[in-house]
Amino acid sequence: MVQENYTPLIEKIYNIFTRDGNQGMREVFELILNEIAKIERAQYLGVEPYERSESRVTHANGFKDKALKTRVGELNLKIPQTRDCKFYPTSIEKGLRSERALGLAIAEMYMQGVSTRKIAAIAEKLCGVQVTSDEVSRLNKQLDEILDKWRNRQLGSCQYLYLDARYEKVRNGGVIVDCAVLIAVGVNADGHRDVIGVSVAISEAEVHWRKFLQTLQERGLHGVKLIISDDHAGLKAARRAVFPSIPWQRCQFHLQQNAQSYITKVEYKKIVANDIRGIFNSPTEIEAELFKKKIVAKYSKTMPGLSDWMENNIHEGLTVFKFPVSHRKKIRTSNVLERLNREIKRRTSVAVMFPNEASCLRLVSAILMEISEDWLFESRYLNINDKEVE
Repeated sequence: MVQENYTPLIEKIYNIFTRDGNQGMREVFELILNEIAKIERAQYLGVEPYERSESRVTHANGFKDKALKTRVGELNLKIPQTRDCKFYPTSIEKGLRSERALGLAIAEMYMQGVSTRKIAAIAEKLCGVQVTSDEVSRLNKQLDEILDKWRNRQLGSCQYLYLDARYEKVRNGGVIVDCAVLIAVGVNADGHRDVIGVSVAISEAEVHWRKFLQTLQERGLHGVKLIISDDHAGLKAARRAVFPSIPWQRCQFHLQQNAQSYITKVEYKKIVANDIRGIFNSPTEIEAELFKKKIVAKYSKTMPGLSDWMENNIHEGLTVFKFPVSHRKKIRTSNVLERLNREIKRRTSVAVMFPNEASCLRLVSAILMEISEDWLFESRYLNINDKEVE
């Protein structure tokens, strides 16, 4: 069997994408099997679709739906029919018998990029059908269209917008670099989380963040009332340029981490952390501001650098007080993205390094598409209709 030639790395990728019937993997299975079945029918007929020829054996006669259960979930296949009723695509039977090998091949395509040679090898070795370069190019395009369609789908209203980035090692221009994976998560009008954007860029510079945010707008994102993120210079500049009137909540968790750099005595780390936490946990914004002034004065002589930093930065974590009490716990940090990034890291760590940006985007997109679809079936993340502020 072909799968004997695949490395343990591809095994790991395969196990990830077949776990619990991944939607992206099911769609790719369906696409490959349906397309190869159509190619096999054309070979049986002796003509390509819409081609006229006296050597034609018979005529195409539409498709018959067939649902098949596999380890990646139920596949909705379209079986090509012919007027003489003598044709049945053996490629589907062979493909399903080699289902695991097909899954391994697809897993490798997600990681390494989809090549004409790879698709041709899958079709011939697993399904027993030889395909032309034109047919492979068409299938190649359709494979990426599955993820492109998801990434570029129209957006709607999102009240809260979370932004963050993580880094993946990618080969670029002959050298390995850390590329930024820019991610946007929104809480939609129903109160559910949704991964609304992902992009791979060479860095987190303003130009890349700005293009990413503008793309969200162009896709119809509207109704944003608060942006939650860490304090990154490129993101801050892009956010101000694209969403100039939308309030910003600086992640309180990262603020606490940033404060540690200004503590000159180790024994004060826990004390300072508790003081900052006390500010954030104040019942109202007025009390938070009063407590902040008290803490700033407390360290003005013993750690003036910390005191100045708190004076200039802590207020950026208090925007949350303008929003409903029931929302604050989930919008005062970007923890929803931290957990998402950990899940991406868990799955992409087996890849170690991507051969290009496209392969990185392909794999990350497939992961995020799966997670985002799972979120739709979970209970609401927030009750958007709750208007209580204090």
